[in-house]
Amino acid sequence: MLVALAIRDIVLIDRLNIDFEHGLTVLTGETGAGKSILLDALSLALGGRGDSALVRHGAEQGDVTAVFDLGADHPARSLLAESGIAADGDLILRRVQGGDGRSRAFVNDQPVSVTLLRQLGAALVEIHGQHDDRAMVDPHVHRALLDAFGGLDAEAAAVALAHRERREAERASADLRKRIDAARTEGDYLRAAVEELTALAPEPGEEDALADRRQTLMRAEKLAVDITEAQEIVAGGGSPVPTLASLVRRLERKAADAGPLFTGAIAAIDRALVALDEAAAALEAAARAAEADPHALERAEERLFALRAAGRKYGVMVADLPALAERMSAALAALDSGEEQLEALDRAAAEARARYDRSAVALSAKRQKAARLLEKAVTAELPALKLDRAEFKVAVESEPGQGSEFGIDTVGFNVRTNPGTQPGPLMKIASGGELARFLLALKVALADRGSAPTLVFDEIDTAVGGAVADAIGARLARLASGVQVLSVTHAPQVAARAGAHLLVAKDQKGRATVTGVTRLDAPRRREEIARMLAGATITDEARAAADRLILGAA
Repeated sequence: MLVALAIRDIVLIDRLNIDFEHGLTVLTGETGAGKSILLDALSLALGGRGDSALVRHGAEQGDVTAVFDLGADHPARSLLAESGIAADGDLILRRVQGGDGRSRAFVNDQPVSVTLLRQLGAALVEIHGQHDDRAMVDPHVHRALLDAFGGLDAEAAAVALAHRERREAERASADLRKRIDAARTEGDYLRAAVEELTALAPEPGEEDALADRRQTLMRAEKLAVDITEAQEIVAGGGSPVPTLASLVRRLERKAADAGPLFTGAIAAIDRALVALDEAAAALEAAARAAEADPHALERAEERLFALRAAGRKYGVMVADLPALAERMSAALAALDSGEEQLEALDRAAAEARARYDRSAVALSAKRQKAARLLEKAVTAELPALKLDRAEFKVAVESEPGQGSEFGIDTVGFNVRTNPGTQPGPLMKIASGGELARFLLALKVALADRGSAPTLVFDEIDTAVGGAVADAIGARLARLASGVQVLSVTHAPQVAARAGAHLLVAKDQKGRATVTGVTRLDAPRRREEIARMLAGATITDEARAAADRLILGAA
């Protein structure tokens, strides 16, 4: 329920704090005192349309804060949790309206969008009046109200779930059929491509690895040439070994005559021959190592060029060939085995449609029964509201082939205000005063079902009086036993039934005219009701009549 409303610098209000109670609270006052300003301020805090004209003259911005006390299971708390806003304790909605037209919204001191504020406001407060049509125009609202009245929310949720499952099953079937049709169109191409890519078997990162190996092998090939040239010099045709060996033999033959003269030279040449022999062996080993796989470079280049050719052919980077191969294989597999899968999905979709149809038809039958009961409940309220010749009708039109998440029904509230005429949409048939009374009768019939925790009625007693006004007051009081009701009224019969009475009046504050709100105690409440009865001059008879009204409403 709404527990407090704080208003700063809105139209004629400079600073105003109002505390509210459960039950029926009435707001009364002279015409033009500012009752509508209070409702405009509340609407602004609930996410209503902002307007720079709402800002009090001379102020830079206006500010409205509404505080609500909610149960732990109220739907507004779910909205808060989904938005990541702390949901414990009171719920505080705040709207700041700038004189430049811009506005800001806050929930529990956290900045939020006006859209979220409006969603929360719709779950917290309903504002109704003679010209209010929000609850009466939208067939979705009619359907939701009928479901709430009939206790069909669980069945409606089951239908919504069945519809979602049906849509998902149909979408899965349609998606597979689309893939199969696309694959079938290019089946031959897919088979050839998959065969080629399977034989090629590209691997992630293979191009870079092959390019690196190719460079390494090319360097190794160049080294092999250098090794061959070195072998030719050390042990080939240009080798000095035969010449040195012949020289050693000659020097050894002459060593007997030369004594020790050639000994050092012979030893040095022998060492050179040994070193050359070792060098030849080392070069031979190096040559064998370099020629361990003489075709490795050729194979690496062939593989690299094959991968790049495939990339160009299929219009992708070489690195994307493995993924392309997987996609094409999957498409081909879908083509090969898709018919069987499609049959299974088609069966699942047909079963989901059948489940939806059964649940939607069952819900529709229950709605038809609930509609007749709602008609009786609302119609029973009409005579006391001076609508004794009127009828309230709930039209439930079913279209089994046009099911939605709401079922197969379109629900509309129709009325007949005069016998012999055809029922028609409530908004077109009822006048402003009649509309307000039909709305009140509907709200009484619904009681605490399908209603926000706070209901605001703006002058729904206009143009009625006497017994009708008293009947309106009695029904507002009955509503207030289940939910919080705020009523802006000019009817003393309504005001007499209130649990709390707020007087809205203008006052002078310096040179400015401001609107204020006063909570009336018993004596002042008596005077206000007497004023509502008598007008400007309050007589003893008016006070006595006020006493009778208050006593009769107790």
